[in-house]
Amino acid sequence: MPTDRRRFLACATMLTAGAAAPVAGRALAQSRSSGSADADAEPVPPPIGGEPMRRPIPGTRETLPAIGLGTADAFDSSTQGLQQSPLSDVLAMLLRTPGSVLDTAPSYGTAEAVAGELLRLHNARRQVFLATKISAPAASAPAQWARSQRELHSEAVDLLQVHNLIDWQENLRFLRQLQEQGKTRYIGVTHYRADAHAALEQIVRSEKIDFVQVNYSVGEREAERTLLPLCRQRGIAVLINRPFQDGRLFRAVQGKPLPPWAGELDCASWGQLFLKFIISHPAVTAAIPATSKPRHMRDNLGAALGRMPDAKQRERIAALVA
Repeated sequence: MPTDRRRFLACATMLTAGAAAPVAGRALAQSRSSGSADADAEPVPPPIGGEPMRRPIPGTRETLPAIGLGTADAFDSSTQGLQQSPLSDVLAMLLRTPGSVLDTAPSYGTAEAVAGELLRLHNARRQVFLATKISAPAASAPAQWARSQRELHSEAVDLLQVHNLIDWQENLRFLRQLQEQGKTRYIGVTHYRADAHAALEQIVRSEKIDFVQVNYSVGEREAERTLLPLCRQRGIAVLINRPFQDGRLFRAVQGKPLPPWAGELDCASWGQLFLKFIISHPAVTAAIPATSKPRHMRDNLGAALGRMPDAKQRERIAALVA
């Protein structure tokens, strides 16, 4: 067996913890459910030497692991007893891949405080690409940012975003001021609905930003039409939220076995198949599925390993939930 293949299998075994059989993929889909294509795009190369795939931040020499971690709902919990909680295990798994995106927001309940406390407990602030948002009206943005700094135990973040385009013009000016002060390295805008894509496209065309965060999945492909190609053309990094449509994709395949050809893409579960559809798009920098369950985090990370689908294989994945 070639060395690269051995390294991939060793890494995949660690991350998927024996979930390689279709029955395991079906069980994981059931567990989670309780909770026009860019055909001309060149295929994304597989990870090198069995290492998790990383994607470049356009215009820089920096790369990000293709699978990160979101915190919406999943991290909205008490900050007490975190050291022994499943969330601590979730973060520990993320930390195995240096520089992974950890994305949060002040509007996610206690998620910022929980993320900040976990980073403190693991002494891991410098090991993640920390992203948060301004989700307040412009007049309240400075106070909200000060609170985020306290909650995250960090004077600066790696990425600061205007959340859901709230007062985006004024808040984007505030983000630029913070960027000039060294409080954030990158700035961007976010939304989670397709009806906001036109506004995002206009901002991409007219403003100098570094990141766009947007909804995109095998079941929500609207971003493929214009937004993703435009971000790629303009050299803007893309983070993907709602990769499983809040569990709808798992409900769509509940009770169905993982197709045998998923093994051709080194997929051990439905979740990995759905995530590989996303991160194989050449405009996508990283997907940030949210989870509070270590077994789901382990499975998500496995999507960054092994072979990636080409355009025809991506359509084959999409047909499964069409």
